[in-house]
Amino acid sequence: MTNASQVVVIGGGQAGLAAGYHLRRLGVDFVILDGQSTPGGAWQHTWDSLHLFSPAAYSSLPGRLMPPQPGETYPDASHVVAYLADYEKRYDLPVQRGALVQAVQRDGPFLRIQADIGTWQVRAVISATGTWTRPFLPAVPGREVFQGRQLHTVGYRRPGDFAGQRVIVVGGGNSGAQIAADLALAGDVQVTWATRRPPRFLADDIDGRALFDVATARRRALDEGRTDTGGVTSLGDIVAVPPVRAARDAGLLTVKPMFSRLTSGGASWADGSHAGADAVIWCTGFRPVLAHLTPLNLRGRRGHIATHGTRALGEPRLHLLGYGDWTGPASATLIGVGRTARDAARQIRDLVR
Repeated sequence: MTNASQVVVIGGGQAGLAAGYHLRRLGVDFVILDGQSTPGGAWQHTWDSLHLFSPAAYSSLPGRLMPPQPGETYPDASHVVAYLADYEKRYDLPVQRGALVQAVQRDGPFLRIQADIGTWQVRAVISATGTWTRPFLPAVPGREVFQGRQLHTVGYRRPGDFAGQRVIVVGGGNSGAQIAADLALAGDVQVTWATRRPPRFLADDIDGRALFDVATARRRALDEGRTDTGGVTSLGDIVAVPPVRAARDAGLLTVKPMFSRLTSGGASWADGSHAGADAVIWCTGFRPVLAHLTPLNLRGRRGHIATHGTRALGEPRLHLLGYGDWTGPASATLIGVGRTARDAARQIRDLVR
């Protein structure tokens, strides 16, 4: 049996909920299909100590300010999960859970969505599946011979899992800095932090509020044909959240250049030095989750789908939301996704009415 709806939103995390909010306000008939069993998107799977970069009021989806978390300037992940669950309920968003989408295909004037709980035939699709379920692991020599534990950011939870161990954290971004700091501050973990270039910390007074403004200003400059400001990357790579500042200022973050290879018992560098390791944590980023769009044959050589704003150039009935700056400035953030969700919803409303 084929289900009927004007629009399907694929993904029930922050981007999918923001899209649902605007579609509801515009009177568009839609359903949100989410592969997870509970609300909260990727936030329900992060490490225990993760906190937002911004205060609650600057980390909100459209229509509903995130309430402050008592005792916390920067809310933790559990607070975000509770906020997203409340948001979904408050706006009565039609989320169907346990609905993993396998394929989106062209079907004449419609798009056909095949999920494990059924099939939908729709006029438009918003893909908002994010990146969390597609971690990236670099091809580093020796990965297959290392005898210790290897895990990605998605598998890290707490320092206690590595008590008394030697751990190499790989990656010079926010995740690498925060996990290295989390382990170092525990006091009973020997941490080596390996990065491809020296870590670039943003000024200590920079948080998500300023980053959103910088990303928006860059997009505006590009849209108006002015000089590229460089955006957030011109300021640095790492937001100096309190635990990172504490570990950095205490001299607990031992930084080394990227090793040349892993060995059975650790890592070796080009200068001949070696560090023993019981575990390697790869904080090496993610790739967009787009396998369900493969039948549309839209992906370029770098794996991205060419878009104008959020609309796919090769399929105007498809919008991509929340994957990063290529689908809107700061669109992978709570505060940033609202604007691009609004624009996508308006274009879809005009398409289906």
